[in-house]
Amino acid sequence: MRGGGNASLKVLVMTAQILLNILRHSIVKMEAINLLILDECHHAVKKHPYSLVMSEFYHTTPKEKRPSVFGMTASPVNLKGVSSQVDCAVKIRNLESKLDSVVCTIKDRKELEKHVPMPSEVVVEYDKASSLWSLHEKIKLMEQTVEEAARSSSRRSKWQFMGARDAGAKEELRQVYGVSERTESDGAANLIQKLRAINYALGELGQWCAYKVAHAFLTALQNDERANYQLDIKFQESYLITVVSLLQCNLSEGAISENNATGSDMDDASVNGNVPDELEEGELTTSHIVSGGEHVDVIIGAAVADGKVTPKVQSLIKILLKYQHTEDFRAIIFVERVVAALVLPKVFMELPSLSFVKSASLIGHNNSQEMRTSQMQDTIARFRDGRVTVLVATSVAEEGLDIRQCNVVIRFDLAKTVLAYIQSRGRARKPGSDYILMVERENLSHVAFLKNARNSEETLRKEAIERTDISHLKDTCGINSGEAVDGTMYQVKSTGAVVSLNSAVGLVHFYCSQLPSDRYSILHPEFTIKRHETPGGPMEYSCELQLPCNAPFEKLEGPPCKSMRLAQQAVCLAACKKLHEMGAFTDMLLPDKGIGAETDKVEQNDEGDPLPGTARHREFYPEGVADILQGEWILSGKGCEESKIFNLYMYSVKCENAGFSKDLLLNQVSEFAIVFGAELDAEVLSMSMDLFIARAVITKASLVYEGLTEIRETQLTLLKSFHVRLMSIVLDVDVEPSSTPWDTAKAYLFVPLSGGKSTDPVHLIDWALIDKVNKTDAWSNPLQRARPDVYLGTNERTLGGDRREYGFAKLRHGMANEQKSHPTYGIRGAVAQFDVVKASGLAPHRDASRVPSLVDLTNGKLMMADSCIMVEDLGGKIVTAAHSGKRFYVDSVRFDMTAENSFPRKEGYLGPLEYSSYAEYYKQKYGVELIYRQQPLIRARGVSYCKNLLSPRFEHSDVSMIGHDGVSEETPEKTYYVFLPPELCFVHSLPGSLVRGAQRLPSIMRRIESMLLAVQLKDIINYPVPASKILEALTAASCQETFCYERAELLGDAYLKWVVSRFLFLKYPQKHEGQLTRMRQQMVSNMVLYRYALNKGLQSYIQADRFAPSRWASPGVLPVFDEDTKDADSSFFYEEIDSDERLSRKIHDTDGYEDVEMEDGELESDSSSYRVLSGKTLADVVEALIGVYYVEGGKYAANHLMRWIGIDIDFDLKEIKYSVKPSTVPENILRSIDFDSLEGSLNCKFSDRGLLVEAITHASRPSSGVSCYQRLEFVGDAVLDHLITRYLFFTYTDLPPGRLTDLRAAAVNNENFARVAVKHNLHTHLRHGSSALEKQIRDFVKEVQNELSKPGFNSFGLGDCKAPKVLGDIFESIAGAIFLDSGCVTASVWKVFQPLLNPMVTPETLPMHPVRELQERCQQQAEGLEYKATRSGNLAIVEVYVDGVQVGVAHNPQKKMAQKLAARNALVALKEKESAEAKESGEADGKEKNGSQSFTRQTLNDICLRRNWPMPIYQCIHEGGPAHAKRFTFAVRVNTSDRGWTDECIGDPMPSVKKAKDSAAVLLLELLNKWYT
Repeated sequence: MRGGGNASLKVLVMTAQILLNILRHSIVKMEAINLLILDECHHAVKKHPYSLVMSEFYHTTPKEKRPSVFGMTASPVNLKGVSSQVDCAVKIRNLESKLDSVVCTIKDRKELEKHVPMPSEVVVEYDKASSLWSLHEKIKLMEQTVEEAARSSSRRSKWQFMGARDAGAKEELRQVYGVSERTESDGAANLIQKLRAINYALGELGQWCAYKVAHAFLTALQNDERANYQLDIKFQESYLITVVSLLQCNLSEGAISENNATGSDMDDASVNGNVPDELEEGELTTSHIVSGGEHVDVIIGAAVADGKVTPKVQSLIKILLKYQHTEDFRAIIFVERVVAALVLPKVFMELPSLSFVKSASLIGHNNSQEMRTSQMQDTIARFRDGRVTVLVATSVAEEGLDIRQCNVVIRFDLAKTVLAYIQSRGRARKPGSDYILMVERENLSHVAFLKNARNSEETLRKEAIERTDISHLKDTCGINSGEAVDGTMYQVKSTGAVVSLNSAVGLVHFYCSQLPSDRYSILHPEFTIKRHETPGGPMEYSCELQLPCNAPFEKLEGPPCKSMRLAQQAVCLAACKKLHEMGAFTDMLLPDKGIGAETDKVEQNDEGDPLPGTARHREFYPEGVADILQGEWILSGKGCEESKIFNLYMYSVKCENAGFSKDLLLNQVSEFAIVFGAELDAEVLSMSMDLFIARAVITKASLVYEGLTEIRETQLTLLKSFHVRLMSIVLDVDVEPSSTPWDTAKAYLFVPLSGGKSTDPVHLIDWALIDKVNKTDAWSNPLQRARPDVYLGTNERTLGGDRREYGFAKLRHGMANEQKSHPTYGIRGAVAQFDVVKASGLAPHRDASRVPSLVDLTNGKLMMADSCIMVEDLGGKIVTAAHSGKRFYVDSVRFDMTAENSFPRKEGYLGPLEYSSYAEYYKQKYGVELIYRQQPLIRARGVSYCKNLLSPRFEHSDVSMIGHDGVSEETPEKTYYVFLPPELCFVHSLPGSLVRGAQRLPSIMRRIESMLLAVQLKDIINYPVPASKILEALTAASCQETFCYERAELLGDAYLKWVVSRFLFLKYPQKHEGQLTRMRQQMVSNMVLYRYALNKGLQSYIQADRFAPSRWASPGVLPVFDEDTKDADSSFFYEEIDSDERLSRKIHDTDGYEDVEMEDGELESDSSSYRVLSGKTLADVVEALIGVYYVEGGKYAANHLMRWIGIDIDFDLKEIKYSVKPSTVPENILRSIDFDSLEGSLNCKFSDRGLLVEAITHASRPSSGVSCYQRLEFVGDAVLDHLITRYLFFTYTDLPPGRLTDLRAAAVNNENFARVAVKHNLHTHLRHGSSALEKQIRDFVKEVQNELSKPGFNSFGLGDCKAPKVLGDIFESIAGAIFLDSGCVTASVWKVFQPLLNPMVTPETLPMHPVRELQERCQQQAEGLEYKATRSGNLAIVEVYVDGVQVGVAHNPQKKMAQKLAARNALVALKEKESAEAKESGEADGKEKNGSQSFTRQTLNDICLRRNWPMPIYQCIHEGGPAHAKRFTFAVRVNTSDRGWTDECIGDPMPSVKKAKDSAAVLLLELLNKWYT
């Protein structure tokens, strides 16, 4: 290729037709080709693509720019034979001039034969078949009857293809042709072909073969999905059944052995009496003829009696038997007709003596039993490697099949041309092969052909070498080179694409096939020929073209021409020109699909990576930080200049608890303020955030502005140092204030407040505490700093919260270093002995001889690990355990307990005591000898890690659930206490209340940071909308916070689709619905929105991850990413970790303690860490922003945002220069429509009734100046989607997003619209021309009337009968017509449609799709669910299996509908089974209420969802019994919206929590039943 489109491609291999197409559409130009290699170049005659490529493009290209041409052929003349040397010379010369080449061949064949051996030719004669007259006649008669039925309109007749011969016949044609539906006559044309094939098989192959052919035709028909509604199929079926019963017969081997003189060893017929008629593997199992391979097992086996097969077939069988013992036998049998190719392998399979033959068929594409290319390739591959030994092929195998192993070629039917004779012989490639020609005895034409073929071959070879002089003959080489005659072609200047008379008709047909249509309307051009007689002159013809009703124009009259064919070509050429000028063709002269040139490139890369904008397309983006947080001042504070002053803004954090908890620590919390370098936006101050700090307590936190404060540099140094000390403990990151890096991107500090009142904010700061914390020398002790357990090497935190979190790397490391694990504690125990602490010198020497006299405990002192302390000073403090590195809040000092007290057993454990006392426990487990055994123990509780308080962590932790008296109804909180010997505890320098208060700060700050980003984005967009709403649009559901963008996204999606649809519809009146849909896709697809989002930098503003304090960067305290970081928060009291967090955490499995490499994309030094966002999230945020702006500021706000994001369309109707021209509908059509009834159903009057006519006209209706409804449906679909979504959004403001999506799906779907259309009798006005559609609508209407007769039943599209899509479409198109008729006012549409849609779906009436309901039920029960689908004839059968047991089955012509019905049946069966089980167990227990109702909680949840109640609240009221036989008792209650709280229903004690909850739920269901029935 010379500088071709794709520079990397040098060689392109393609068929001739593709080459012609790409040249015509100017995708490749002839000048770009260097060498053109034409295989089988003898085809370059007449209208073959080779010939057209040469005449249209090669010969019109200047000589110097033409490619070289290299043609290859076995015979340059493709004819029955040549009469003389001169005749041969003329034909060769013509080919040479057409291809601009010279014929060459080799003189001496001997040289060639060394490489390409010639097979030996054998002629085998066979007897003429005895004719089965009666059968032939019967089938002939049937053919005539069918032809009668079809005479009126055979689609395939030349007359009809050309159009009626004169205008008079046009009306008749219209009636037959305009009803664009497969009628009986279509079936007839098809059936005649089939009957002829059967008749051919009867004559050539015998009755059994004809029977098999007929049977296969019938099976294929019955398996056709259209069988139950297409008349043509029904029509064919009735005739074929008769033929099959007429021909039915059996085949077996007896007779062969009698007729066979050689008497080859045949098996006895009786042994093989019942060989099942199975399908040879790979024998066209997927083609139509043996569709599905379902042959009825007819008993086969009886002698080959007269007429069952013909002598010709018998002769073929004898030939094959000769090769029975040939090694590596591989044969190709050439037959003339497809029928023979398909049926002969069946004959071979039927005969046991041919069991050594493994046969298959090979047929081409261009017939009704076509073979797909992949199947052809597969068959050839199997022939090549020997899995198939005999290939029965049509002429498709004559060319280009190169199989070296092939050693026999049999011409079952003689070749038709010399070329075919030569080429099929060339298939026998193996040395010593046979070429067997089967000839009928005494058939003179057969003998003549053989003689002619042999002679012609020789003549051709001689001519190619010697070249006869034919210069005396005139006009032999007339090649139509040179310029095309003007008016025979149309060329696009910009691209060079060309359409000529030759290609125009095909192009118009192709254009019509690309117009949007459904199965009821087959769109095609129609031609009407008119004759023009001129007295004395020749007859002339002109042709009128009529395009389908959704084309840009309908009629075109062509110029008068000499012949009908030319007239048709001329009008098509004119039409192509006009279509191109109107924009229906691109400049390549291809149908315009409505896609801009720049977006033509598909964004799928070759590696198959996900497309941008999809959920699977994920990338790293840096986390955004609001600009207002930037400040250079945070870097100061190293010097000690008193004079340097910073003006900082101070905001105190106010927390108010809602709810009540018995846990006193929740209220003992220090107060904090945050100092910023700039003033925050007022919206941040007005924001209040919910912090979920405990089961029944929500803290509402907000910022209060305390004023501008002046801070001296020395004070700043203290504040920074305190901030780092505090946050390093809270976030568990070990950093030193003097060396930690500060980042100017986040400049703020947390400061403690003293709780006093003062006008100067500086005096509100608790400087004394700051001083104390900064000055203490405890920070030099590693156990008092962050991560003491890492220092100790115990990393016991991983054991503390949840055993499952334990990183097994630690164990491997420990064992490698031969650290012994304690026998009683097992390998999972903490492996660090107390010696580590001793060796570090952190604890004073513990030598008994140096122990001071026993401490006098009477004066209230306690001996701690490194000091003495007064008991009263210990209250509210935090202690660090020297042996484990864990931290605890001191609860109290237990004077009644000492280390000598016996160590408690585990609950329910009855075995021997593990440790006799606390002292023993510490000795055995940690190797610590306690010295002060008489000291009281400290009762303490664990200090939890800093948690995400923004997500509701506890089930139903909604304040509304807190009981009437303010006491939580929830499970009493378990507080886990430990008892510690004081001598193993270091007192921590940070008070407990300070740490508890500081643990809230990361969550508060995260919300402030995201709010500041929202404020910043709001300012950029520059339209007044509350920043809190923008924050909602930026927050993904994966953050698990109390709000997310999903509701707004639903609304924004519908609004965006509507605005763009309206714009396209009005802007491009010429474009059809398919183009409009594709153009809309290009403007609103996720990929496009994703790009818009990236261009505007939205990725920095989006909040997409659940907040994890361990990954959060506080100023001066950056997160450490290693295996010890715990994203998962164990709760305040070491409760079990949330499962979703456990999953989200990556445990790096490494063999050492050193820090592991960073997680993907995390930056260590920079406070803005990276996170992963999916492309779909970015696209969703754009839609959510549109939704939020629409809610807050109406369409002007939404349009402003869309303009800002880059959606470049005219939003204002005035800007779109559109004109809705009044439609011109012929009078006779207007008279035929009952407008009063139709407008009465809609309750609205049309000013332009033409729009209404268009809205009810289907494409199958013969066009008479009325367009079909497709364009109106496009705009109506979008307006209804927008209006219904808006209605649901504003009606159900508290509905969670998932339920809102379900509601919208139930309200906006074709099934629901179709039912509404039937309910209001709109279907009776539909104008169409399809009997199949008519029947479908009738069936559907009957079904809907049944549905409506059930009281209170509304399926909202989940009914048992699938609606014809057309009915939903006209509902939408009428909406489009009202929109246009009202002057583009959406309110008018809603005014008409809201009453029609009533009753609208509500959360209570929302039906759940049976497939989904069953899936959720099985997931809950942990049962395996499986669907198995099969087809029987035209029915899909779907079976449902739960845990391998079939529980439901259904059949329906549509597979999806069958699945739905099967799921519904399965649900009914399962519920019946459950209630039966419940009864049985109820009788057994003597109380029915606690049947094994495993489904009850789900039922209860469903009721709450439907009625929009909060979820039921379960409470464990008793848990007891030994460990191996625990019992749980649960109570449940629900807050109903109309009657308030229900009574508490207490279930029976049960062995598992699930069963206990179910037991309570059963009772509550019974109660609700009484209330609401």
